[in-house]
Amino acid sequence: MAEWTERAELLYKKEGLNKLQKSNVLIVGMGGVGSWSAEFLARAGVGKMTIVDGDVVDITNINRQLPALHSTVGQPKITIVGDRLMDINPELQLTRIQEFLSPERAFEIVTDEFDYVLDCIDSVTPKLNLIIGAKRKHVKIVSCMGAGGKMDASKVKVADISTSNSCFLARVIRKRLKEVKIDKGVKVVFSTEIQDENSLKTTDGKNYKKSFYGTNSYMPGLFGLYAAETAIRYLLKREI
Repeated sequence: MAEWTERAELLYKKEGLNKLQKSNVLIVGMGGVGSWSAEFLARAGVGKMTIVDGDVVDITNINRQLPALHSTVGQPKITIVGDRLMDINPELQLTRIQEFLSPERAFEIVTDEFDYVLDCIDSVTPKLNLIIGAKRKHVKIVSCMGAGGKMDASKVKVADISTSNSCFLARVIRKRLKEVKIDKGVKVVFSTEIQDENSLKTTDGKNYKKSFYGTNSYMPGLFGLYAAETAIRYLLKREI
């Protein structure tokens, strides 16, 4: 094993580290949640990853997103995050897909070559279709719900979507999933804290997003951590 994985090997043992190195993970969205998820997965030793994002760094991203610095404003997030992942693990088999995931493309991008999918999209329809695509193709997925408008880190948890509550985004996704006969069997990261309605801002609807809440520095990263933990713990237990 590589020297940099020594501490991980002590915890996971050689068998566990080998499972991670042979795993193939898809992460969609390299913003405030997905960028941190990708970082944690790479540092854990996941050997093959596909990252998807079509956005560039905006100055308003600096308060919460891993790739966002004053020096990176205007640069593609997928370039910055991808280069960082390769610097963490030069042997990582990394595929970068630089595109905004349309609702139609979200169905297509999940294939049975992936061992796990992390949904870090903040737009409803692409998120919904990514979940449906994963479920129909029997690929494990964890979907991140709304981190915006929330402050209490202790209220974040991972559970089946059927038991999620106090999250407006989760409520919308639950309703839409029921329309296609999916009412359980999807792990989600969510917070039971009620959103601060005064922090809501509407948009022009570009890139399938009509509004967003104010967001602090730590909550998106915490959602990303929980998503990465969910994937890693599953990958360590699976048979290969």
